[in-house]
Amino acid sequence: MATKKITPSKAPEKKGSGKTAKAVKAVEAVAYAGGGALREKYSQEVAPALKTRFGYGNVMEIPRLVKIVVNRGVGEAISNPKALESTIEEMHLITNQKPVVTKAKKSIASFKLRAGMRIGCLVTLRGARMYAFTAKLIDVALPRIRDFKGVNPRGFDGRGNYTLGLREQLIFPEIDYDKVDKARGMNVTFVTTANTDEEGRMLLESLGIPFRP
Repeated sequence: MATKKITPSKAPEKKGSGKTAKAVKAVEAVAYAGGGALREKYSQEVAPALKTRFGYGNVMEIPRLVKIVVNRGVGEAISNPKALESTIEEMHLITNQKPVVTKAKKSIASFKLRAGMRIGCLVTLRGARMYAFTAKLIDVALPRIRDFKGVNPRGFDGRGNYTLGLREQLIFPEIDYDKVDKARGMNVTFVTTANTDEEGRMLLESLGIPFRP
């Protein structure tokens, strides 16, 4: 399968942050190399193994990763707009793609929330960026979690899609510890073409996602 070459988008850079920008570019280069290897692994190893395991009669039935959605809600943005701006910059650095700001769909008086207020952001990754992010998550970010023993296997939705909750952004090497005002988590959702959780889990495990026993 031919790998489409995508040039990483320019990460947000502030005045005087030359060293940080160089470090981010280095991480991106490694991630894209790992993503290319992961994509090749899927076509040469994972897909044939899934076909044998589940007996698919057509190659189009073999489960594959369609997209990854990285999402963070920032409730404190109601009273602290800077929290959302910080989140947008962090998400851009982590995913190498400009986030889309999410807004409240309805008003909730008890939380001083009005419909249309900006309360979070998300990024939808596909193709080369999707595989690059997956490779970085597996090889770099997850191993940096203290006492890491694998991800929770209960995050499947019954249709082969899996959501992983991360507690903080500091596990990603692009994030500068000195510039973080507060540890904030995020949800990472792997959307697949699998019809069952069993198929979805085998797909993600074969790609390298380390599930707990």
